[in-house]
Amino acid sequence: MFPVRQPWLCKALGCYDCCVRCIGAVPYPSLVATLLVYAGMALFCGCGHEALSQTEVLVETYFARNVQDYMVMASFIKYFQYVIYGLASFFFLYGILLLAEGFYATSAVKQTFGEFRSTQCGRCLSLTFIIVTYILAFIWLAVFAFTAIPVFFLFNMEQTCHDINILAETTPSINQHGWICMDARQFGLLPWNAMPGKSCGMTLASICKTSEFYVTYDLYIAAFAGAGITLLALFLYLVATTYNYAVLRFLGRKGIR
Repeated sequence: MFPVRQPWLCKALGCYDCCVRCIGAVPYPSLVATLLVYAGMALFCGCGHEALSQTEVLVETYFARNVQDYMVMASFIKYFQYVIYGLASFFFLYGILLLAEGFYATSAVKQTFGEFRSTQCGRCLSLTFIIVTYILAFIWLAVFAFTAIPVFFLFNMEQTCHDINILAETTPSINQHGWICMDARQFGLLPWNAMPGKSCGMTLASICKTSEFYVTYDLYIAAFAGAGITLLALFLYLVATTYNYAVLRFLGRKGIR
């Protein structure tokens, strides 16, 4: 993968030209995509893991009285946190593989700088990365959409609390805003037979003033942003791997093997 394999050639070209040739062999799209996927997964996994723990505390404290009502949600949070550990490990290894594939394809293009040969196995490997990355991008698109659900719920909750506070300042009667509620059962967080399952009026407004609410809201926003960054990195990987495969196919048809 190193473009200049002969020491005598490096001396003949000079240090500056040698460094320029080395920098030219770096796959910058793959490198940028790798940095983006690591940053996105760090946000998604770290903030998402903590946000799930805060969600369990929030629902358990303010929306459910019976332990059986939120046992399904607690089990889901527990298993999904283990999934997060697996996702972090998988994307760490996959990012390294795609970056190595970028170096491989870039070195194959730089025919002038070394003895690297574009083989049938190398082109098959590049095609495999394209297919896997394409599948991962569509799966992660669904994860990105799924991550928007808690952000939407907490955003609606914050806006509802804002409306309650406005009504509390403008109307003297407390019953005027007691009918404004936020039902966790409508978003699938609790079963329909959960009691109370919802919070109304000033009780809901007091929840929005707690630190648990704001911490959970901010963590979900960060996890949502991390999922978006990861999705962008996967699309960038897809573009880079497709281009690399096209170049390798072109070199193969030209007889450069």
